[in-house]
Amino acid sequence: MKKSISRVYIGLGSNLNNPAKQLETAIATLAKLPDCELISHSSFYSSRPVGPQDQPDFVNAAAQLNTRLYPEKLLEALQLIESEQGRIKKRHWGERSIDLDILLFDSLVIDTPNLTVPHKEISNRDFVLKPLLELNPTLTLPNGTNLQALLQSCPDNQLHLYSGHS
Repeated sequence: MKKSISRVYIGLGSNLNNPAKQLETAIATLAKLPDCELISHSSFYSSRPVGPQDQPDFVNAAAQLNTRLYPEKLLEALQLIESEQGRIKKRHWGERSIDLDILLFDSLVIDTPNLTVPHKEISNRDFVLKPLLELNPTLTLPNGTNLQALLQSCPDNQLHLYSGHS
């Protein structure tokens, strides 16, 4: 029996090796994933790093997928994309060529050693909330919390539209 279709939101971020191009490559790869359909992606946003400040600003976006993959299988696919795009983890919250996170997976709550959904930092990141709300202004967390309300109380990271993206 095939798994039913799930709606998934992916967070994308990069601050190395032409970040906007890294996001474009990741989005193109997401569109080709087996058992997945890329529905849309947000604009690109520029934000200061959350972690160490001795690194370049990030370019962030969100993508909406429909998938028949189970959460752990989608995570494996995202990690493979990261690896193929040269991601090497040097330090916690450090610079990276590409970062792909499962933000929301239907209304599931997942807490395993490998995967936490909703993403545990979603409510603290305007560079996650703003692109998500661009894709779907009525999004809520599985517990019913409205993402618009979270954005209003979210710490300001001086997020702005990325001007280098056409």
